[in-house]
Amino acid sequence: MSKLISGFSKLSKNEKIDWLANNFTLSPTETKNVLAQYVNNDEQLQQLHDDFIENTISNYYMPYGIAPNFIINDKNYTIPMAIEESSVVAAASLVAKFWSDKGGFTAEVIDTQKVGQVHFMYEGDFETLQDYFKVKKERLLQATDAITKNMRKRGGGILTVELRDKTEELANYYQIHVTFETKDSMGANFINSCLEAIAKEFKKEDIEIVMSILSNYVPQCVVKASVCCEVEKLHPTDGALFAKKMQQAVAIANVEPHRAVTHNKGVMNGIDAVVIATGNDFRAVEAGVHAYAAKTGNYKSLTSCSIENGMFTFSIEVPLALGTVGGLTSTHPLSKLSLEILDNPSAKELMQIIAVAGLAQNYAALRALTTTGIQEGHMKMHLVNILNQLEANQQEKEWVTQQLKGQVVSYSGVADALQKIRA
Repeated sequence: MSKLISGFSKLSKNEKIDWLANNFTLSPTETKNVLAQYVNNDEQLQQLHDDFIENTISNYYMPYGIAPNFIINDKNYTIPMAIEESSVVAAASLVAKFWSDKGGFTAEVIDTQKVGQVHFMYEGDFETLQDYFKVKKERLLQATDAITKNMRKRGGGILTVELRDKTEELANYYQIHVTFETKDSMGANFINSCLEAIAKEFKKEDIEIVMSILSNYVPQCVVKASVCCEVEKLHPTDGALFAKKMQQAVAIANVEPHRAVTHNKGVMNGIDAVVIATGNDFRAVEAGVHAYAAKTGNYKSLTSCSIENGMFTFSIEVPLALGTVGGLTSTHPLSKLSLEILDNPSAKELMQIIAVAGLAQNYAALRALTTTGIQEGHMKMHLVNILNQLEANQQEKEWVTQQLKGQVVSYSGVADALQKIRA
């Protein structure tokens, strides 16, 4: 029997749940109970969540934690993080505490330009197209006046408008490349509206507009963060050896893409967790960051490490297009709370905070990898997850944890230990 359906979006929420449960799950009653557990009892708040996307049937919760003791540019922060992966928040907190008495983190925004493009096809003479663009350029800006009015009052707006010839890469392909300053707004809707207005004004019979869209690759919207201290302060027994291994770990990530991807994934554990907690677009950030890591033609580490004159420096340079007003940042209660916890930062300040979170997480991962190994700390949290999965009570959790102390944790090993105590 076909499970295709017409007019699904017009069904009520309960009708959607009934259709889903009856057609795609083994136990419709259990499915409905699970979905009901995650519906907010506050009807107004639930309606707010329902309005974020289409066809909502429940909410999907993620753990929301905090990492205290971050000193950034001599200011103390507690950083909210939304993430499901074990040990990320703990690792960030430990690194923050470690660096708090060594000057903390420093961060600076290098630039905040964002990019959008009108992509079009043109088969005529390039010089003729250039002449047309020069004549039209002022009109293109005028076409966006109503859209950019408020942004210009805040010091933002359109920065540059260029015609780019891309025919060497693709026949007949050109673009209008536009840069923007969106201040504290992420600016996606603003940028796309401007581009569509520009495209409408620029289009003519022999110019075929393909699309008008912002780019999530923002190599001129970049922030840098770093930590620095004397080598001997890095480790209680052998700071020089520790510093050397950290430097080697980064060097390996710069020449081996298989390692670089996992290396940068560790960076993104910290970055994404704060991006999500503050209601920003982690998918856009991910795409732009990884493109930046490959800007030389080879995928490399986002972090750098140096040892000079007895001083150890660990740093990151990363593109982050973020906002602190508009969108989910202004409507989701936890996003608003996250920004309040961070002292309601500007977009530039948030860039610095999030870059530091990524740097701290990468430092934590490399410290573990080059000393005790990544599994020691991670498996402590993994054990808790396995015990929860096996529905262990508190007494069983304590007994199994003690029995497996110092051993490699595996699902089968935990299950066997649990079976023994239950027997």
